[in-house]
Amino acid sequence: MCRHVAPVGHVTHNESLTPHGIALVASMQRRGNLAWNASTLDVLYAEPDGGNCRAHCVTDQPLPAAIAAIRAEVAAEGLAPAAITQVNDQILKNHSAFGTYQPATLQGEWGLFVGDAGFNLVSSTMQAALNLLAACKVDAVPVGCGLDSGFIPCSLGFPDTARRQSQLCIDELQGAGVKKLLVLSPQDLFAFRQMYEERLGLSWPEEIVLIDLVDFLADQIREGRLRIKPLTKTKEHPTAYVDPTHAVRLPARFDSARTLCEAILGNPPLELFWCRERAHPVGSTAIQFTRPEIGVRLTESRLEDAMSRGAQILLCDDPATLHELGLRNKYSLKVQCLLELLLARLDRDQ
Repeated sequence: MCRHVAPVGHVTHNESLTPHGIALVASMQRRGNLAWNASTLDVLYAEPDGGNCRAHCVTDQPLPAAIAAIRAEVAAEGLAPAAITQVNDQILKNHSAFGTYQPATLQGEWGLFVGDAGFNLVSSTMQAALNLLAACKVDAVPVGCGLDSGFIPCSLGFPDTARRQSQLCIDELQGAGVKKLLVLSPQDLFAFRQMYEERLGLSWPEEIVLIDLVDFLADQIREGRLRIKPLTKTKEHPTAYVDPTHAVRLPARFDSARTLCEAILGNPPLELFWCRERAHPVGSTAIQFTRPEIGVRLTESRLEDAMSRGAQILLCDDPATLHELGLRNKYSLKVQCLLELLLARLDRDQ
């Protein structure tokens, strides 16, 4: 019953690439009615792993997890496309799909998990987050700088690589003495809270409390510990918030993100059509490696949604989503980091 929010089906208009179509191909292969070939693998690797299908499934079927498991079987048989295997090799070598990994050198009770995209793609989000936390009197040490949390290799079908990455994340946090972990990326937070146990059979350390950075900052504003000076004349430049990829897996952040936007704008942000519980991902999941042409189309559709709503400015907090929006922005839209704008409007006299 998730067809109405299936992002790939919407942008491709191909019923084979809806959750039902992908599941049908997988089940037919398992029954011996289809073989894995270029055509059927194109279908298998079209699932974006953004969470929409499960979030709207009336029986809570874990389709993305099942597809990741099938991809693992395909990879074990040596049938995974070469481009996907190369990404896995890159992560095995550098612990990052996008650049370099910098192990933590500081210790502290509070940590900020920066992640791969936050360090290698839009590093300004990391610095803005650390400065905002400092304004809240929280001395957070950056951890996981350039480190893939395990989500990408797991989604691609390489669970052994994902477990290696996951253990590296946990070892770094424990080595740094972190007890309260603020997480910059919804993708990494989903990996820590759900994916590790559900797909990899790993347990998150009980002594480390996971906190969504957006939820934390929103609470600081609501409680008066973080004061923001609203912009003026914001209605002259309609501003929309883009719920980031994986937001549907973390519904508690819907209102928190809008609290941050309203603190800056002085009024609620413009809502896109594909927002909140029906928010579509951009092409920042593993689909950027499995079916990059679909990933591009997913991002473009979010930008087109904004244009159709009359938005001129787009705000988002997730580094990977910001990177994709900026990369594919061929419209008269201004894409801004919500965290950087909060920092710029910080009331320094508080």
